[in-house]
Amino acid sequence: MTSELSPSSANGLTTEAVNSASAQIDTLSAHSIVRLMNAEDATVASAVAAETDSIARAIEVITNRLKHHGRLIYIGAGTSGRLGVLDSSECPPTFSTPPEMVLGLIAGGESALRTSAESIEDIPEYGAEDLHKTGLSSKDVVVGIATSGRTPYVIGALNFARTLGAFTIGLACNRGSALSQTADLMITPITGPEIIGGSTRLKAGTATKMILNMLSTGTMVQLGKTWGNLMVDLRATNTKLTARSRRLMMSLTGLTESRAEAALNQCDGELKTAAVMVLRGVSVKTARKLLKDCDHQLRRALKQEENGEFS
Repeated sequence: MTSELSPSSANGLTTEAVNSASAQIDTLSAHSIVRLMNAEDATVASAVAAETDSIARAIEVITNRLKHHGRLIYIGAGTSGRLGVLDSSECPPTFSTPPEMVLGLIAGGESALRTSAESIEDIPEYGAEDLHKTGLSSKDVVVGIATSGRTPYVIGALNFARTLGAFTIGLACNRGSALSQTADLMITPITGPEIIGGSTRLKAGTATKMILNMLSTGTMVQLGKTWGNLMVDLRATNTKLTARSRRLMMSLTGLTESRAEAALNQCDGELKTAAVMVLRGVSVKTARKLLKDCDHQLRRALKQEENGEFS
């Protein structure tokens, strides 16, 4: 089944168009609804893939800004805002980032995470005000998330950000949007009409989540937060993460479980510091200095040779 647009009902927005594939969804069985939704969701990955160059450019910009003490700030309304807050909130435990490095702002504030605050998104000044409260500077990157590409709250925020010299990235699912007129860089996955007309928490929301995953993960990898695909900069704040840190330490160094745990305790739970201390045979203080001198890149701090041995 393929999606077809109904321009008369779309107001020029593909995300608001009628999806012919689901026109009779209210007559379908649960099994058929699942198959239909799965078929539609399968098209999201290709829509995201079409934006590879823009996403990669965004990662490069964000990485550079964060290296120079800037921040990544997501801002949006409704589902878009919630997804930005979700991605930002997962960075500290996953990559041990300070809470202020990646921020998520939603129209209406924290209460809007659970309760709809739709009217707030129509006021551009509120977006500017919320950004102003963060102490925004020219070092920062602001990602304005608006599926329609025309949310006043988000556009107001990006306009304000540009006056301060912050780099602005727009994320929308409709081409030629108002958001594209104020963003330095646009990411525009065209996910088409939704299964339920205009319910952009569906395909558009999935595309948004995928792209935010790429932005934060790609940036953190380039900042040295991983060793290969291992999460070596995680913050062990619970039993699960403590056990994961211990397993990673054992894998990296070949230590027994008890010795790995002892090394981690000696380094206040800092996995990268403990790995450098053990594999380079240095003190905790020296291990931290080596990491700092190598821009916190574990691979560089260990001076891994191509044959896999350490010098």
